[in-house]
Amino acid sequence: MKRNLSLALACSVVLASFGAPSVGRSASPEPVIVNRGNPLFRDRFTADPAPLVVGDTLYLYTGHDQAQGDAMFDMRDWLVFSTKDMKTWTPHAPIMNVKDFKWAKKDAWASQTIEKNGKFYFYAAVEHDDSRPGKAIGVAVSDSPTGPFTDARGSALITNQMTPDGKHSWEDIDPTVFTDDDGVTWIAWGNRDCYIAKLKANMTEIDGPIRKITPPHFEEGPWLHKRGDLYYLTYASLDRATQTDEHVSYATATSLDGPWTYRGELTKSAKNSFTIHPGIAEFRGQGYIFLHNATLTVGDQGGAVGRRAVTVEYLQYNPDGTLKPVVQTEAGVSVPPPPAN
Repeated sequence: MKRNLSLALACSVVLASFGAPSVGRSASPEPVIVNRGNPLFRDRFTADPAPLVVGDTLYLYTGHDQAQGDAMFDMRDWLVFSTKDMKTWTPHAPIMNVKDFKWAKKDAWASQTIEKNGKFYFYAAVEHDDSRPGKAIGVAVSDSPTGPFTDARGSALITNQMTPDGKHSWEDIDPTVFTDDDGVTWIAWGNRDCYIAKLKANMTEIDGPIRKITPPHFEEGPWLHKRGDLYYLTYASLDRATQTDEHVSYATATSLDGPWTYRGELTKSAKNSFTIHPGIAEFRGQGYIFLHNATLTVGDQGGAVGRRAVTVEYLQYNPDGTLKPVVQTEAGVSVPPPPAN
């Protein structure tokens, strides 16, 4: 009996060292996550993916769905994962909790991190406290892409009162940040309307006016990137006359000042999920688009509106710079990309 107990204890130590299978959202992260297709991470619910390439590493920032039962959203902190090859991923400690923004009261919603001036700036949507009701965008800073991040201002960068002609109190969400070739960084965000503004060099203040650049069927989740001389605004879209779930559409421009040309849908809705949220990166010469769906089950909790899971697909371009349609798959990037032509 004593020998069997010792053997069991030894086995438990080995399992703990290598990461035992997760059975619920409270389980510890695995030391290494192997890409088995979509969803990417299967021991917890993740959403709103935002990639950042730093040298030979791609970092993926996500929200963390923790809703139980029929609850819609319960998001309290933000996570980050890293990879050097898109085949294995390392989970890191949560980079920030919504409570770290002392002026916010809940909702660790969509975010994006950007590198500038030797630091990493994290922009995130939260619910402001009652002093400035509505959704707001905060900015935090860190010396490392894996954090921890701390509030860079002690107050919101963008509040609902700064966009007073908007349609509702949750329009100031889903920030995307992009530094142009001239070194100027821009921020875009919104729900139902898409806003854009310049950031000052300190990355913590708006520089100049806030403008609308709302493309057709814009719903939320904008993402800015550039390839060659062409700017891309990719976003969660919803044709309210014909659709019940968000798709992904995009527009292009030769200047961030516009005009923006609508290019149509990039991909259809996410399985089992009303929402979808694009994040785009080029890594080791290959384009990728990160999304989320609601196909994952963790323990006794199945996928739902408030329990989503991050996915990834290859992103390819046509010779004229337009994007090839993306088909969402279970294999994702665990298989080689399709031919480029």
